[in-house]
Amino acid sequence: MSAEIIDGAAIAAEVRREVAARAARLRERGVTPGLAAVLVGDNPASVSYVSAKAKASEEAGIFAQTFHLPASATQEEVLRLIDELNRDPRFHAILPQLPLPPQVDERAVIDRILPEKDVDGLHPRNLGKLLRGDLDGPLPCTPHGVQQLLLRTGRDPAGKHVVIVGRSTLVGRPLAILLSNKAPGGNATVTICHTATADLAAHTRAADILVVAAGRPKTVTAEMVKPGAVVIDVGTNRIDDPSRKRGWRLVGDVDFEGVREVAAAITPVPGGVGPMTIAMLLVNTVRAAERAAGEA
Repeated sequence: MSAEIIDGAAIAAEVRREVAARAARLRERGVTPGLAAVLVGDNPASVSYVSAKAKASEEAGIFAQTFHLPASATQEEVLRLIDELNRDPRFHAILPQLPLPPQVDERAVIDRILPEKDVDGLHPRNLGKLLRGDLDGPLPCTPHGVQQLLLRTGRDPAGKHVVIVGRSTLVGRPLAILLSNKAPGGNATVTICHTATADLAAHTRAADILVVAAGRPKTVTAEMVKPGAVVIDVGTNRIDDPSRKRGWRLVGDVDFEGVREVAAAITPVPGGVGPMTIAMLLVNTVRAAERAAGEA
C-alpha cells in the first residue's frame, strides 16, 4: 500500500490563516508587521523565492518590501543596508536571501542583523538560545516547518528515533536540537548522518522518522527505509526533463516513487516542506512584531 502523502501546502495554508489573524489583531492596535527582504543580484531562483515570500506576506497582512542590490554590491554596501534596516521601525524582521554573491560573507551579514529582527533564526544568539532550550525567539524556518508538519499530522516525535541526513546550519543541526529538546514537539532520540557516515543505509533503516536534507537527488532509496517510517524530504533539486515545456522539474533528495511503497507517510517535492518554510517565516515576522508591541 502506498504511503500517505503529507500535504505541506495545505498545512502551510492553515498556518498562514493563523498568522493573518494575529497580524489583523496587531493592526487593530496600530502595528503593521513589517518584513524587509534583501536581494543581492539577479539569481532567478532567488528572485522567485523573494517574490513568493513577498506575496505570502502581503496575503497575511504583513508589509513586505524588497531591497534589491546589484550582484556587484560589496560586503560594506550590504552591511550598510542591514544597518539601515535595523534602525527602521517599519520592519520587525529582516530576510537576507541566500546564497549571497561570493564577495559577500553570509555569516557577517547574518551576524549584523539585530537578533530580534533575525527572521531566519540563524543569528548566533538565536541559535544559542535554541541550543539551551529557550524557544521564545525566532526558530530556523525549515526545521520549525518540519516539526510543525509532524505535529499537525499527529506524528509527535517524542520517543521516536529520528534520523537526519544532512548536517547543515540551515537544516540538519538546528532540526536535531529542536526535535531533541526537552519541550513539546521534541523529546526524540536523534541521529545525524552526513557525507562521512559509514553505511548510511544502516542508520536510515533504523529511523521511525527519516528527514533527508542532503542536497542530492535519490540520496535515499526504498531499501534504505524501514517499512512504516515517516519520510520528510527537505531537498529541492532541479533535474533535466525533456518532457516538460521548461525542460526541467524539481525533485527531492528521496527516490519518491520507490520510497512511497515502503513508508507510511512521505512529503512530496514540490508541495511538502517548501510551503512550510515560507509559512514559518511569516510566523517569525508576526512574533517579532508582537514582541515589539509588548504582546510576547
